[in-house]
Amino acid sequence: MSARTLTLADVAAPRAGVFSNTMLVVVASVVTALAAQLSIPVPWSPVPITGQTFAVVLSGAVLGARRGLIAQALYLAEGAIGLPVFAEGRAGIAVLIGPTAGYLFAFPVAAWVAGALAERGWDRRFETMLGAMLIATAVIFAAGLAWLARFVPAGRVFAAGLVPFIPGDILKSTLAALAFPAAWRWTRSQGMPPDA
Repeated sequence: MSARTLTLADVAAPRAGVFSNTMLVVVASVVTALAAQLSIPVPWSPVPITGQTFAVVLSGAVLGARRGLIAQALYLAEGAIGLPVFAEGRAGIAVLIGPTAGYLFAFPVAAWVAGALAERGWDRRFETMLGAMLIATAVIFAAGLAWLARFVPAGRVFAAGLVPFIPGDILKSTLAALAFPAAWRWTRSQGMPPDA
């Protein structure tokens, strides 16, 4: 793989110090918490449709691997200590051992994957950004389904934990794949930075 390239956060805050990087991480965790509240129950599943996965993968793509992972780990910590950041305003350890725990614990890894691919320039072209989004989302579903199988009969795992989410995730991944290359074209048109 090629050397690390800049992420959109690197362009927006080119000389980010500890405070700026901390704020970027905190903001990403808050955006994930807000996206979790965009929740639609799925009648036959304990897993609601939310905006979380999109926020998770975007945080990695925008911030890069390390900051994306830290932002999502912070999000989980916020929920663990009782802040109502999970879907439907839920919080606490019960959520982190419940049916959706596999999805939640995959968030830092998925953000890292999306960030690592963005750092290698995958966010510069539609095809590769779409691939990055889908790969990172697949990480969430793989862990989520594996854990969900403890709560849902084997024959219903995919219907409960994957199928209802596919159309939305394809749409969101496509939108990101259109937006990121456009953002990079805009930064280049502004002459910043020269190696973007």
